[in-house]
Amino acid sequence: MSTHAPNEAQVIPLRPQASPPGSGGETRAPQRPAGAPQTPAPREPLWRNLVGDVLRRERLAQERTLKDVAEAARISMPYLSELERGRKEASSEVLAAAAQALGLGLADLLSLAQDDLARYARPRVGRGRTSPTAQYDGLCLAA
Repeated sequence: MSTHAPNEAQVIPLRPQASPPGSGGETRAPQRPAGAPQTPAPREPLWRNLVGDVLRRERLAQERTLKDVAEAARISMPYLSELERGRKEASSEVLAAAAQALGLGLADLLSLAQDDLARYARPRVGRGRTSPTAQYDGLCLAA
């Protein structure tokens, strides 16, 4: 028989939790090896998240509802919501329909998502990495 209340789950931490300094707790945080980075590098965003962010941003900028855009795109409202939240990977046909419902072309939608990805990558360039366009020595016309 369990000593837990019927509606409470027992939570078992995967890692020992560090106790606050000076609290006298027995558990300590594991030591990092010398030279190890202090914080993990941020993960690159997934393409579906970038596209979903653009869809939502454009819809809200036009002050339109999910229902309105979903009907115009002839896709279900829950599916459009999942696209906007980056939960679903849409086909090019669905992306084109959603973009058209927002008054955009597919190229416009993908270009806006690529711009967001490029903004994410820019801060990382200064940390000893070269940008993808730097290897072309000025042949790239990116803004």
